[in-house]
Amino acid sequence: MTRASNPRLSDAVREATRILADAGVPTPRVDAELLAEHLLGVGLGRLRAMLLTDAPAPEGYAELVAERAARVPLQHITGVAYFRHLELAVGPGVFIPRPETESVVQLVIDRLIGHPGPKVVDLGTGSGAIAGSLAIELPDAHVFAVEFSHLAHAWAERNLARLGVELLRGDLRDALPEHNGTFDAVVSNPPYIPAEAVPNEPEVALHDPPEALYGGGADGMELPTAAAASAARLLKPGGYFVMEHAEVQAAWIAGMMHRMGVWDNISTHLDLNGKERATSAVLSGASKEK
Repeated sequence: MTRASNPRLSDAVREATRILADAGVPTPRVDAELLAEHLLGVGLGRLRAMLLTDAPAPEGYAELVAERAARVPLQHITGVAYFRHLELAVGPGVFIPRPETESVVQLVIDRLIGHPGPKVVDLGTGSGAIAGSLAIELPDAHVFAVEFSHLAHAWAERNLARLGVELLRGDLRDALPEHNGTFDAVVSNPPYIPAEAVPNEPEVALHDPPEALYGGGADGMELPTAAAASAARLLKPGGYFVMEHAEVQAAWIAGMMHRMGVWDNISTHLDLNGKERATSAVLSGASKEK
């Protein structure tokens, strides 16, 4: 792609698709269109209509395509990630929310819908995707969010500022002790990748912050275990906990929660791809002290 030739938009997008495919980008045509739409600010429907005309490619398009071909995440280039009904500001230092996490949010909504004024906390909120979604889809809920990373906290603060979420900087392992036993639901998408399991995708391995990926210990289970312990501490008896994890960790998570001895109705849930993506449970009336 050369700027000197001032290519038509349709030709530029076609060439961008080829470049991105050669670079191994999983969705080259979609990304090529989204980069053009980002520069033009016209929406995808209008962009696709423009592709049928002699409209010129936008200034700077080739440069953005080159960044994406270098496997810089699309969301870092555009500065935006979409999650359920949210448009989130994202960039270096924060985990980019994934579509599969949307089903985790739905589990909480299905549990709490119709519950008057539920109190909910998102442990390890990252960009604020889960907490923000709960705040707008359960408008009478009192939503808290906890984040340890100062960079991720800054992104979450930007995303949650107008949604009424109470955002705190803290460690999910000991957060909110003054609220022990008061929450109706706790949700968490903690880091859970084992120490030696470097992700295959360059966008993840090189650009997602390590503290949002690796769960601690050889098996990656230190932080998921801590999240379950904090949930048991924070919830009312009968309160609901749901945690995202890798599909290969479902049996381990269920076993860990059984061994805690305070959880009832431990269930594994599939994501939209049919993978075991989350585990939920209800806090029993047993003592939460270990």
